[in-house]
Amino acid sequence: MAYFSRLTDIVTCSLTELLSKATDPQQALSQIITEMREGLAGAERSVGSARKSEGRIRKEIEDHSLHLDRWLAQAKSELAAGEDAKARVSLIRKKEVEDLLEGLSQELQTAIALREHLTTMLRALEARLADACRRQQQLDSCDDNPQPSVSESTLLADFSKYDSARSNEIESELAELKRQLGKDEPGLA
Repeated sequence: MAYFSRLTDIVTCSLTELLSKATDPQQALSQIITEMREGLAGAERSVGSARKSEGRIRKEIEDHSLHLDRWLAQAKSELAAGEDAKARVSLIRKKEVEDLLEGLSQELQTAIALREHLTTMLRALEARLADACRRQQQLDSCDDNPQPSVSESTLLADFSKYDSARSNEIESELAELKRQLGKDEPGLA
């Protein structure tokens, strides 16, 4: 039985509700985790594609910006040489590039918003998967063959999977909490 038809289903699901309806919660949770991992892999591909698209648009804007400067310089040169008609054509071409850059700029903003949205969804999927894995470990520990529960060392080992920006956010938040504790309660720093 497929539990999820869309990635948003994973993010919005209630594992407790899904497991309460299952005749075999351990088997159901294993299937749920498998589907979540497949969804996560797809989300990672989508984020990668969005990053590439954003980079391609940035490169295109950079390339066309150089053309803009070239057409302006050419129009000045032609005007200085007394060739008004050629200068006019160069300015028309410059205006075309400006219009193209305007469109590319809007496309870039859309690409950035899409990448940010997909990255947020990816992080939500990772969080939901981590929750499901913790629940699976809890269910396994109720068996005759108990497994150790998720420990702080396991969570810290998983911390390495975060990208550097995410790691920096966590480290900054940790530093801020330490600062607050040191400020609010002397001697705890």
